Amino acid sequence: MKIARFSHDGLEQIGVVVDDSVVPVPGATSVLDEIAAVPDGPALALADVRLLAPIPRPPKFLAAGLNFTDHIEETGMAQPASPVFFNKQTTCVVGPGDDVHKPKASDLLDYEGELGVVIGRRCRHVPADAAFDVVAGYVIVNDVSVRDWQLQSPTMTLGKSFDTHGPIGPWLTTVDEIADPGNVAIKTWLNDELVQDGSTATMVFDIATQIATLSTAFTLEPGDIIATGTPAGVGIARQPPLWMKAGDVVRVEIEGLGVLENPIVDEPDSTMFR
Repeated sequence: MKIARFSHDGLEQIGVVVDDSVVPVPGATSVLDEIAAVPDGPALALADVRLLAPIPRPPKFLAAGLNFTDHIEETGMAQPASPVFFNKQTTCVVGPGDDVHKPKASDLLDYEGELGVVIGRRCRHVPADAAFDVVAGYVIVNDVSVRDWQLQSPTMTLGKSFDTHGPIGPWLTTVDEIADPGNVAIKTWLNDELVQDGSTATMVFDIATQIATLSTAFTLEPGDIIATGTPAGVGIARQPPLWMKAGDVVRVEIEGLGVLENPIVDEPDSTMFR
């Protein structure tokens, strides 16, 4: 099931996506609500609604670094001996079609198409063989990165957390829809150029290992998002580097999940302190 958060005629709603339409779920307030079946009510065309970030403010937005073998190779860095994680501050979250700001503070704006895992229940010390018992579903993530700000901080958080730099969507795809999340294609386009063409099959540390590792350290909560890493093709690794700029459109497609597309715009003056 694909469960969307959307607005229509000024009203925010939750609905089940069926082909090119969405069927509102009466009384639902979150994509994490238990929805047993597609409602009987009237459907709305997806073209007539505005899709919103499935989880507008996740309790935690966690991300794995250097977790795809081909991406590690293009960076020239050593493969980590254990999973590497950083935080994206949750104020970075935006939805499908929302603007991504090219910040005033940097020109080194990069894309990273990633599979996002959404936690569905509060849990701690989850063994790897039970990891998928705590997963509600999956979203597409664009781990937008400001590379100079990322590299100047050992935690990477500053360069990963600029406002608007956490697009997620287009909806929550429940676990039953994806037979093997460890083997799905990830593709990213910048304008008309295919810049990433990879697969989760090249992960160093699989989803179960990531959940087991994180839940050993702290409690995972419903709505937490884990971005599981990116394949090769990022802008910083290209010769010459390929940076996103105002006027660009970045599009991430993950097999079975759909497409997440966002325009790049110059950071507006309205963000400045007054």
